Amino acid sequence: MSDTVLIIGGGVCGIQAALDLGEKGHHVVMVEKEPSIGGRMALLDKVFPTNDCSICILAPKMITCFNHHNVDVFTCARIVEVNGKAGDFKVKVKRSSRYVDESKCTGCDACTQACVLKGKISDEWNQGFGTRAAAYIPFMQAVPRVALIDPENCLQLTKGKCKQKCVEACQRGAIDFELKDEVVTVDAGAIIVATGLDIYDPTPVTEYGYGRFDNVIHSMEYERLINASGPTGGHLTRRSDGERPKRIAYIQCVGARDVRSGHPYCCSVCCMYATKDAILAYMHHDDTENSIFYTDLRAFGRGFDEYVKRGRDEYKIKYIRARPGEITEDPETRNLLVWYDDTESGGVKSLEADMVVLSTAFVPPPGIDGLAGVLGVKTDEYGFFQADDDLLAPMDTGVNGIYIAGACTRPMDVTDAVTQGGGAADRAAQAISEVSGKAKAGTARQGV
Repeated sequence: MSDTVLIIGGGVCGIQAALDLGEKGHHVVMVEKEPSIGGRMALLDKVFPTNDCSICILAPKMITCFNHHNVDVFTCARIVEVNGKAGDFKVKVKRSSRYVDESKCTGCDACTQACVLKGKISDEWNQGFGTRAAAYIPFMQAVPRVALIDPENCLQLTKGKCKQKCVEACQRGAIDFELKDEVVTVDAGAIIVATGLDIYDPTPVTEYGYGRFDNVIHSMEYERLINASGPTGGHLTRRSDGERPKRIAYIQCVGARDVRSGHPYCCSVCCMYATKDAILAYMHHDDTENSIFYTDLRAFGRGFDEYVKRGRDEYKIKYIRARPGEITEDPETRNLLVWYDDTESGGVKSLEADMVVLSTAFVPPPGIDGLAGVLGVKTDEYGFFQADDDLLAPMDTGVNGIYIAGACTRPMDVTDAVTQGGGAADRAAQAISEVSGKAKAGTARQGV
């Protein structure tokens, strides 16, 4: 019988679950595949409908979670095997080597500055808009703030040929190329799955020119461009010429509500984050013209409808009910023409924009099928984890003691993910309590 709860995923949902369980006195082991906890919320500049700074909200939670006396965090880690039952799960976790001793690294960034590949590797954290070294810290507020060596690009690890400038630069002697991956076994009484979501790659939607036209980007790329900690310091610029876009078009439902993509569902929050993105552009420069092409406005949450009205009235956002059929590019100016069928006049029109932002579908993260198989739980027709009952038991799976929460169950916003994280924490604590109660009752009967 174990009192430990294993949480798979270190985004805001998993963090909330960990904090709630830790405060209840339960031991928590968090397993996160990335080098830092924080998830996708750490990528965002602001959150709707309050426009509060995203990392300002998240960073204190990240630090509190990592330093909590009841929480152990495994980063660069994945679930390998799960056996047992509620109250007595045996979980094998593979921890990939950082090639940096976490107990010695202070996050000084000296290894990054010394790396011979500095500025030569595309920075996935900044959605490819920036570059990094083979020795790096993912982002400024990373938790833990510990460097790692990229095994796919490091010259020492791939070719055995490197001057190892990073080793010389590290005064703590933290870099060790002999460190190996390890597999540890965690005894857990309950498991919470909070693996979050991924975003749809809009390349197959060829009519919009993503990947062909430099100034067509998707929403997460936009988030990094307008973020003060992003590659441009928060200055929104075009990829083609570095100029500020004064006319921006946002296209909704790219890859969503579309049977061709395999994602016919509504992602529920895209209308809101497009409104937020347009508001942010206007807040940076109030001469920016923002146009949102939408199918239907889904503003169902608390304060959401008011947020859309503010966007229209205060920030001069133009909402156009249409689904554009094609985007073409002027080869000289690199400006974009968005062609659409005007639902009011019935005629075909075009709108010229300096930049187009695609609001892409939210999809299950890669590897979710494999994890579902390891856990023995079901996924729905779209690939998200499936609850026993969406209404009555939204966090319960078909396996007693294993619970699901957050955007791995369906697309949702930050508030809903945090709420589900707290709910899953309660269910996990309840499951452990029930198993413990039955065990004590059985012991008592044996004594009689």
